Amino acid sequence: MGNVGKKTSRQLAAHRARPPDEGAAGAALHTQLYEAIMREDCSAIRALLQSHPVNRPLTIPASSTSSGMRRTQLFQMQPTVPIHLAAENHKAQSLHCLLEHGADPEVRDTRGLTTLHLTLLHWPVTSTVRTKPGNRIQMADIQKDAVTCLRILCEHGVQVDAQVDNRHKYSSLHLAIRYATYPVLSILAQNGAQVNVPDESSMTPLHVAAGILNEEMMATLIACGANVNCSVPSTGNTALKLAVCAASSKAGHVLDAGLSCIRLLLRHGAKVNAQDHNGQTAIHEACFAGRQAVISLLLEFEADVNILTRNGESPIHMYLQRSPNVRNRALLAKLLYHSYPLRLTNDQGILPAGITLPEFHSLRESLIKLSRKPLSLEDICKRNVRNIYGERHKQYVKHLLPGKMCSAVYASYDLACLVK
Repeated sequence: MGNVGKKTSRQLAAHRARPPDEGAAGAALHTQLYEAIMREDCSAIRALLQSHPVNRPLTIPASSTSSGMRRTQLFQMQPTVPIHLAAENHKAQSLHCLLEHGADPEVRDTRGLTTLHLTLLHWPVTSTVRTKPGNRIQMADIQKDAVTCLRILCEHGVQVDAQVDNRHKYSSLHLAIRYATYPVLSILAQNGAQVNVPDESSMTPLHVAAGILNEEMMATLIACGANVNCSVPSTGNTALKLAVCAASSKAGHVLDAGLSCIRLLLRHGAKVNAQDHNGQTAIHEACFAGRQAVISLLLEFEADVNILTRNGESPIHMYLQRSPNVRNRALLAKLLYHSYPLRLTNDQGILPAGITLPEFHSLRESLIKLSRKPLSLEDICKRNVRNIYGERHKQYVKHLLPGKMCSAVYASYDLACLVK
């Protein structure tokens, strides 16, 4: 197959370390091969490979005056193998020609990147800025060329799960997500990429996509078999918890982002009450941040507001930590509506910081009093029915209970009346 056979990693490293061709003839050969690759002249490439081993790096002289060379002087300082050059510039015909002549797609550059990694890192990004029709057509052609290069690599058996040889150990799917190269996810998965493969931080591609609230990528990964309930071993965080954290951040508040991502995970079976290593659930995170839309969505999917962390902190305790949350009496009432027993302190008996402020003295005293007063058996039963069936199944409850009884269950606000 071509003029270079398969070699071991050690042999390839030694081969790459060999000095490039010297003298004017060698420099001219490198320049000619570079230009042939860039203009996708396969006949010229085949002829030049008779004199230049396909896996030996090219070094482009700085004195070159070709139009293609003006874009960068990088090759004078950083030699690159021909297949990397073709992949980075989306030269599909050149890429195919080099592979047919023995180019090794698994050869790595000095950063530990394979040809596939470089294809993804140099993926053309569609601009969101309004452009002229001619530019849009040109960008569509570049995107098409990039997809063709990716398919060519897959057809030649490239290792789609090869990790970057650095401290991050990103797989091709991780790179695709981090660099927003959405079109490649399904192609890689169809060619055997493992959608649940972890990186050095034990984050799967779905964890990464959830953490940046990329719904389109999340949906593709889930459709390709991503495990929505896989947790990060070091923290216990699930994709749902990461999405809630991102949606509850300051940027999430300002941009009103993340609700569709959270709903997507919940509709595909994400466990709403999954706890991390500290015992926190998604509702704990959402309550501390105080973003009403996120809290309401989690409650819609039966999030349990009575789960305690390892330190004995309830979601209500987390919510009352911050004074802006305490001022949102409507949301506080909604949380109290689902809470029993009312747990204000943690295991050390410490009250949440928000209600210790002087301005909330009256509310604090009332909450403490109610936390020490048990509900009646009737109110406990009503609360249990609400927590088990939730608002989503309210119509079903109406078929099970007499009208007055059902109204009593859903009209009773118990502790919530305190903050109205």
